[in-house]
Amino acid sequence: MRICVLGAGYAGLTLARKLERTVPDDVEILVVERTGSHLVQHELHRVVRRPSLADEIVVDLEDVLDRARVRQAEVADVDPEAGVVSLDSGETIDYDYGAVCLGAETAFYDLPGVEEHATPLKTLDHAERIRAEFLDALESGNSESSASESGDGETDRAGESDARVVVGGAGLSGVQVAGELAAFAREAESREGVTITLLEQFDSVAPAFPENFQAAVRDQLEARDVEIRTGTAVASADDASIELDSGERLDYDQFVWTGGIRGPAALDGERPEVENTLRLGDGTFVVGDAARVIDADGEPVPASAQAAVREARAVAENVASLVAYDREGDDIFEPRLEPFAFDSPGWLVSVGDGAVAQVGPTVLTGTAAKALKTTVGAGYLSSVGAIRNAADLVSEELGYER
Repeated sequence: MRICVLGAGYAGLTLARKLERTVPDDVEILVVERTGSHLVQHELHRVVRRPSLADEIVVDLEDVLDRARVRQAEVADVDPEAGVVSLDSGETIDYDYGAVCLGAETAFYDLPGVEEHATPLKTLDHAERIRAEFLDALESGNSESSASESGDGETDRAGESDARVVVGGAGLSGVQVAGELAAFAREAESREGVTITLLEQFDSVAPAFPENFQAAVRDQLEARDVEIRTGTAVASADDASIELDSGERLDYDQFVWTGGIRGPAALDGERPEVENTLRLGDGTFVVGDAARVIDADGEPVPASAQAAVREARAVAENVASLVAYDREGDDIFEPRLEPFAFDSPGWLVSVGDGAVAQVGPTVLTGTAAKALKTTVGAGYLSSVGAIRNAADLVSEELGYER
């Protein structure tokens, strides 16, 4: 019997590790992951400012999986009814039970020019590109400021000589990128040489979250001089400016896009809606951001790391029950699968060197939120067996604070 786990993000790695403990040793567990490693996505924005963190947030799968076999390959297609995975090499893999844990990709919504000219933040390569583009923007802003002071420069930005960095989308990812770039500018002593503008089509930052959390996030951004423009939708972009729905044009030196998510290419860019068992076919489940999950209470589950981890734990238990049923073969009826119910203990987002945390109804900022952020990051790494990475992350945080 073979179980295929497709992808090793939060959902895939959590699922594979739990299956190693819950299904018999003679059941093959195959993890198919394009990179051969696990990326701690919620820390990725920090690599823009601190490239050394890349070593702490990338985990080699061979180091944290005990008996699951890792296949480094890209999934091209999944047939959930037939139980067949197609790889980009043309090879196919059959499975008895499978889990699509491929995460989500950045959605550009077919907005003309946006995908061509904006940089998303999904991989280490993206983080490195955003860093390089930001340094170029800082240099451009400083050069224009010097020229303006000497009377030799001109600008088409109503007398401003700052470079402009635009971040499209003020969900948690956009908030984190904008905050990180603001902190980066301050460290580089170029605060006067760059304007960071955060665009959001809805009427608030972090629009999917409670109002007190939204307000605290906005306060943290404004304290870092991030220009926030809510109720502002992007219509199109070219290599120098962004056209807004209002018809206004916004010149930019750097454009980062975190405006939404779509399904993985292996699911044709779709995020299938699944009910509370997360079952896509008889033997196939879809876990994490790759799906739109409706939980046992009939509520949509937000695309987030904590939801992916919790979904994976529930699916692992259900797959283990199905495996046991198949092997025993005594019962007439398939076992009832346990429904997944999502109950978040709270939310956490970093904003530059600060953070906002919501625990129950209480919103925290300052030292308490920052300490919680470090604890959660290290705790997650420890939970997936990356003890050294967790220790290094804490050491880096403490050293950085000094």
